[in-house]
Amino acid sequence: MKAAYINRYGNIDDVQVGEQPKPSLSKDAVLVKVHAASINPVDIRVLEGEFKAILPVKFPFILGSDFAGTIIEVGSNVTQFKAGDEVYAKIDLNGAFAEYTVVQQSSLALKPQNISMELAASLPLVALTAWQALVEIAKVQPGQKVLIHAGSGGVGSIAIQLAKSLGATVATTTSGKNTRWVRELGADIIIDYKAADFEQELKDYDMVLDTQGGKTLEKSLNVVKRGGRIISISGPPDQAFAEAVNPNRFLKCVIPLLSWSIRHKAKKRGITYSFLFMQPNGQQLSKISELVEAGKIKPIVDQTYDFAQIKEAFQCVNTGRSKGKVVLKIAEL
Repeated sequence: MKAAYINRYGNIDDVQVGEQPKPSLSKDAVLVKVHAASINPVDIRVLEGEFKAILPVKFPFILGSDFAGTIIEVGSNVTQFKAGDEVYAKIDLNGAFAEYTVVQQSSLALKPQNISMELAASLPLVALTAWQALVEIAKVQPGQKVLIHAGSGGVGSIAIQLAKSLGATVATTTSGKNTRWVRELGADIIIDYKAADFEQELKDYDMVLDTQGGKTLEKSLNVVKRGGRIISISGPPDQAFAEAVNPNRFLKCVIPLLSWSIRHKAKKRGITYSFLFMQPNGQQLSKISELVEAGKIKPIVDQTYDFAQIKEAFQCVNTGRSKGKVVLKIAEL
């Protein structure tokens, strides 16, 4: 089968498109013909080897985190899906940039019926990230105040819509040129990060979803009220992450130390800091499908590329300026 893969850690130029063995089916999984897949910033971090000490890969390694496609075959223990079902998922490991991929049934959901394969492929990673932050961890309630950083990005654009569907008042940071666009997504308060400092403009927020890390994460401490929380996907990892990835004993001790400073500062303010390591979850993705079909969440795709243009697609994501997601067309229906 055709796939996009790497034979070593490197950069975008090291991505190859060529023949790789078709994945074998296990009893609890399904074999999917991939129609579309989306590129996420984390895919670039994987190919650059940023996680190799914690999550090493075996080469040749097929890239890709999420997809939409049609089930070709199901394992002997699969009861929730059948051949011919149109599905989407965050892949269990990687392997979405290929003509075929294998996914555990527990990670899979039926594709929303009212959107295309390309739009569906844009959702799993970012929508699950938003869901696990806002619903599972923060348990956002109507009337609460939520700050979502980088509202025009992949995660931010979906998180704004999800937070509004939960009844929250939503603030977001973005560039001035995207102000009108994020307002149309549902943002109530918009801070142009080039013209204003959000920590001077906002206060007493119940929750911050941090997608930036660094100084943005530090400043977010000044926005959250006592009893509130900051959930980061870009800040330093915590104990929960160490337990989830189960590295060697040394790293299991070291990883939580990386977030000691921010956790200590948060605790002094009566705030909870946590790092979100998003996990595939088919049940949660089914809930997201319901919101899409109800018109409460609209997938946002900036650019769509053919499979042969994968390096150009990676470059587009690497600029950090795309609105929403960048999608690859793997196969025609």
